[in-house]
Amino acid sequence: MKLIITFLLSALFLFASDSNHLKVKILENILSEISINEPIKIWSDDVKILTEFKHSSKFKTTTKCGDANIIVLQRKKNLTPKCRRKHIFVLSYDLLSDIDNSFGALFWKKGRPNIIILQPRVKAQSIAVSKNLDPYLEEKIW
Repeated sequence: MKLIITFLLSALFLFASDSNHLKVKILENILSEISINEPIKIWSDDVKILTEFKHSSKFKTTTKCGDANIIVLQRKKNLTPKCRRKHIFVLSYDLLSDIDNSFGALFWKKGRPNIIILQPRVKAQSIAVSKNLDPYLEEKIW
């Protein structure tokens, strides 16, 4: 019985780990297709995501949101006033509406990842977006 419980807990842990890994891989692909006229330095309020990004050779990370130029945000309550002016990419559809400075979102709906990048916000923040992200550009929130 202990062996079965151990196996199930291990499988659950691996699934959760793979979920974050997949999320970070998608985020890496999105962020590598944008330009903010300086090297990207990422901060996230999700420690697991930040740890996954640290293993990436594409981007630098920081443990302080004030030092970052792109914020990957999971929860609105973790956004400090001094970081509200940064480029913010959110991890829920609701945050895209709630945070006016967020330029895009990655979220799961019906078990599939959805990506939205808001054209007016990208333009207002002088973010260059590659043609590879054109299918995800939207004029407004749905």
